[in-house]
Amino acid sequence: MKDILKTRGIRTALLIMLMVAGKTFGQNKTINLWDKKVPGAIANADYKETNSDDSWMQRVTNPRLDVYPVPVEKATGTAVIICPGGGYSGMAIGHEGKQVAQWLNSLGITAFVLKYRLPDAAIMTDKSVGPMQDGQRAIRLVRSRAKEWGIDPKKIGIMGFSAGGHLASTLSTHFNAKVYESADATSARPDFSLLIYPVISMREEITHMGSRINLLGEKPLAEQVNNFSNELQVNSETPTAFLVHSMNDDAVPVENSMEYALALKKNKIPCELHIYEKGGHGYGLGKSGSTESDWSLACGRWLKAKGLIN
Repeated sequence: MKDILKTRGIRTALLIMLMVAGKTFGQNKTINLWDKKVPGAIANADYKETNSDDSWMQRVTNPRLDVYPVPVEKATGTAVIICPGGGYSGMAIGHEGKQVAQWLNSLGITAFVLKYRLPDAAIMTDKSVGPMQDGQRAIRLVRSRAKEWGIDPKKIGIMGFSAGGHLASTLSTHFNAKVYESADATSARPDFSLLIYPVISMREEITHMGSRINLLGEKPLAEQVNNFSNELQVNSETPTAFLVHSMNDDAVPVENSMEYALALKKNKIPCELHIYEKGGHGYGLGKSGSTESDWSLACGRWLKAKGLIN
């Protein structure tokens, strides 16, 4: 009987902790990225945003940031902008957005979920740069308002899952690309990147073909493929990175993370790459109980070693 009561007590304590965490760490508000017209936008009254069960979002025309602040007493000054994945056809804003933001909050990190425009010629003049425009603007916006959120402007990272990892690595390698007219001289360079089973390359032999087609079309020019193969765009200014992938990922080949890590090494940029035997693809924070489920613990240790969390 004592053992049963003890077990019930532990379960009750855990439930209370989760309820408190849910109240302490939650979305505070949503901020539109663009004050005026979205750059390169094409008005289309028939193009309507959809959001299935607050977990799968498509057809975004009003890009924005969901803000997940941290209590002052827990804040580390670090911020992370999260790019959910979805093959550039949708966004898994539940397990690759909201849940991740709450986990980052638990580490003392102010989190932002980026609801970016997905590449579509029906609403943008150049679909290949639409997501990058929103990503650059998001970084500039967070950095320019860092004081308001208690953020160190030199501790702003970008995080991406799957195709969101392609956007995150694009922002890490193309932060100087002028993809929209901006009077804001604030840097769009992230200070670090967290890339979780990311699409990195557009090269046919290792890319995720669905992401490539959605971003660049059925028959992209060789120049486009090269430009958006981010392992080929790493240079001495590319920020440090933490990468996660599984050997048995049959959606996005593990070579994406491997080649990006090797490119960082070649340019003498510190990085950490975790390759797991299993896990497949799209596991978010991990629920299987297998080794890939521990990537968030490894990431926390890496963030601490970098002086980004306490």
